Amino acid sequence: MTKRVRLLCLLFASSVGAFAHAAIPEEAPPESRAQVDAALRALAPAFVQKARMLAPGVVGTIEHAIAAYAPGTFHLVEEGALPARLPRARCPGDMANINDRFCIDRYEASLVERGDDGTLQAWSPFIPPAGAHTLVAQSVAGVTPQGYVSGAQAERACAAAHKRLCQPVEWRAACGGSQGYAYPYGPTHVAGKCHDTGVAPMLALHAAELKTGWGPAALNDPRLNQMEGSVAKTGAFSECTSDYGVYDMVGNLDEWTADPNGTFQGGFWLDTDLHGEACAYRTIAHDFGYHDYSTGFRCCAGVAADK
Repeated sequence: MTKRVRLLCLLFASSVGAFAHAAIPEEAPPESRAQVDAALRALAPAFVQKARMLAPGVVGTIEHAIAAYAPGTFHLVEEGALPARLPRARCPGDMANINDRFCIDRYEASLVERGDDGTLQAWSPFIPPAGAHTLVAQSVAGVTPQGYVSGAQAERACAAAHKRLCQPVEWRAACGGSQGYAYPYGPTHVAGKCHDTGVAPMLALHAAELKTGWGPAALNDPRLNQMEGSVAKTGAFSECTSDYGVYDMVGNLDEWTADPNGTFQGGFWLDTDLHGEACAYRTIAHDFGYHDYSTGFRCCAGVAADK
């Protein structure tokens, strides 16, 4: 796929609202530059007293990737804060322990429906979550993760699993691994390690509507994520993982975070660099109720003391 075609896909498929275009920090609005500084300050505790292969802020680190991009249009992001460390902390088996600070799902979320009697049934990952259903997030390898989900729906699904959506700063700390790299697996991009290229389903199925603009119905067409070369099963890209053991944080699906202003991170299979590089990637052009075929999520939780 050419860069131009990919950009067309993103302009319509990921930016139905205002498009937050890239800018070098020196040319971005002061508010955007201040937001970058706030993001760096929020992330800094993740690496306190850690020996790192690369000095903080040099090329290949997550700090460099964050600092290299500022939105051309300002949009407030509530970064959140990293929890304090809890010595000898533990996490459930489906979650990874991030430096004894918090737990995060190893895999992008899939959903099950909880019935009135408490039984769980599968929910199709190709159908947008419906308000009348009690849907529960799960972290499972080898399944198609849930797309078509809004931030608000993701938040409810995490809560139903006794978890929560990750704060933006938590998400980045987990993505960069203990070494704070720009990519989960290291400092530089390696083609094929993550699912960061593939079919453009909107052009394949809805090209005729391109000139008039793609609306919610087209962007949530269940067929989109069923096309070969679209979303991959969780963990299918086995090298797309950090040393914390968290998979698919770059590419595959965009992932909502707990910012109520609307922030999803990591990119999807057609783009992981238009809004920042890899672990620094974030889209801020949509409200918390937005969803399309590319939007997914994973959950976080507090650590527990290991007895």
